[in-house]
Amino acid sequence: MQQSLNKEFSQVPIIDVSALVSGNGDKYTVATQIGQACRECGFFYIIGHGVDEGLQQRLEHFSRQFFERDVETKLEIGMKVGGRAWRGYFPVGGELTSGKPDLKEGIYFGAELEENHPLVRANTPMHGRNLFPSSVPQLGQTVLEYMEAMTKLGHRLMAGIALSLELEESYFSDRYTTDPLILFRIFNYPPNPSLSEDKRQWGVGEHTDYGVLTILKQDNAGGLQVRSKSGWVDAPPVPNSFVCNIGDMLDRMTRGLYRSTPHRVLNLSGGDRLSFPFFFDPNFNVEVKPIELKEVMAMDDKNERWDRASVHAFRGTYGDYLLGKVSKVFPELRQTVL
Repeated sequence: MQQSLNKEFSQVPIIDVSALVSGNGDKYTVATQIGQACRECGFFYIIGHGVDEGLQQRLEHFSRQFFERDVETKLEIGMKVGGRAWRGYFPVGGELTSGKPDLKEGIYFGAELEENHPLVRANTPMHGRNLFPSSVPQLGQTVLEYMEAMTKLGHRLMAGIALSLELEESYFSDRYTTDPLILFRIFNYPPNPSLSEDKRQWGVGEHTDYGVLTILKQDNAGGLQVRSKSGWVDAPPVPNSFVCNIGDMLDRMTRGLYRSTPHRVLNLSGGDRLSFPFFFDPNFNVEVKPIELKEVMAMDDKNERWDRASVHAFRGTYGDYLLGKVSKVFPELRQTVL
């Protein structure tokens, strides 16, 4: 079960998760495939996920409509308006994933919480109401439906990850995700202004995700790349699939057995690229602790990581970790919100 610090793979595996989703079939075989992918790659495609294709198509359609609006219209739901809830739109260059402005614009969403919710009343960062654009009124309800479907899928996938570690299916839901932190993004990557290698701008610079599981819908443009020991590996679109990847907290929980793998986006399609990352993460206030696993030696790739930071040295709640990361991504908001 021990894992090399440097992983080498040439493609991202595709896993049919229908047995996990439906409860019919051999979920243990699926769990074994997930475990192998988590150890060797940190990424895997899923098919057989059961998320309605019509819902996905509506989400993509209304998202494109929104991004076609002028910047002033889009800024009516700017992130400054969202305040501590950390919701709303940011323009191209407004996010600094790896210290440099990304060539993308986007909208931040999360679980829809009313004003009287205890976490909102406590003024907890990253909790509250969403900002939905009046210019595309259908987008709001579509986002809420999509987040509900993806939350259900997230619970089933985490049950499969638990089985892959020879734990009870409910291990993560019992300890971390009974009430998960749900964050959802819609990103639009404009065409690269220069296709020459020395002048390319990264849609998203090299990074790892922060929580336990990311479930990504991407359009047909391509551009996602995953880092392998041998170099960068493309993760091109696969029809009616999602791309799943491990976040830093699952890396920490498994003592490096399941490692959060660096990835980046380079849009060379010549047109706009849409992506829809859904983050299924531990409860904001829960303390993240390592799992006692058999025959696993703690491994730390601090010196190889994109940010030279050890996820294994971290102590505290998931909220502590998350706020420390996002405050670097949006330094302007950090000063006004946090």
